[in-house]
Amino acid sequence: MADKKTHNILNRMHVQHAQDRENDRTDTGSFPLVRKKPRKIGGGIATRLMTSLLIVLLCALLGFGYAIQLNNKTSSYETMSEEELTRLISETSTQVQNLQQRKTELTGQLNSLKAAANKQQEAQRIAEENEDTSGILSGRLPAEGKGVIITITQGSKERIDAATMFQLLEELRNAGVEVMALDNVRVVTSTYISDTKKGLECDGQMLKTPYKVKAIGDPQNLANAVNIAGGVGSRFKVKFGADVTVTSSESVDISETRDVGPYQYAKTVE
Repeated sequence: MADKKTHNILNRMHVQHAQDRENDRTDTGSFPLVRKKPRKIGGGIATRLMTSLLIVLLCALLGFGYAIQLNNKTSSYETMSEEELTRLISETSTQVQNLQQRKTELTGQLNSLKAAANKQQEAQRIAEENEDTSGILSGRLPAEGKGVIITITQGSKERIDAATMFQLLEELRNAGVEVMALDNVRVVTSTYISDTKKGLECDGQMLKTPYKVKAIGDPQNLANAVNIAGGVGSRFKVKFGADVTVTSSESVDISETRDVGPYQYAKTVE
């Protein structure tokens, strides 16, 4: 009887074990299979785009902060150490000294150039004045100005001689005449008058009556030199029987000129 019960128990245990093994199989549906989810293509592009945008935004923020740091000089100076500030001040002082020295050099050069330019201009002005003065004195240039015009007719008693005519020129020189011409001859320091059979000759040109003398200078002094009692004007009238007329003018035009020849003995003093 006991053996029979034991055998029954073993049979039920065996059946139960077989049933449990059947239940433990994975294809029974007790444990559902976990399948791999498919990848979503659109979601990956969006993620990468967002990542790129975040990187660009971070770079922009970093650049903006760097720019603010560069523009904030006060803050840079405040953050510099004492040694750095001392070095910066020393460098700045050196640059200021160099610029001041350069300014002094350029100012000196500018003053030198101005002085040279003024000196050159002054020399040019003097040269032009001398050119005009020497041209008038030598008879190379025409001249005009106030003065007198003297007319002398042919003498009724005798022919006017060269000595008296030359005396007239000398009296005008003594009265301060600056420029004068006898007929068409420009009178200069080397001018001569000589007697010829045909009349008076001045610097190689025959003079015609009435003789005409144009003189630039003080009209009153020149007129007095001719009309003074007992002077050269009286001599023309008394000795030669000529009529002498002195006319003052505010504009005496002397267009007669002459070429200046080379000087044989005189030289310019340097």
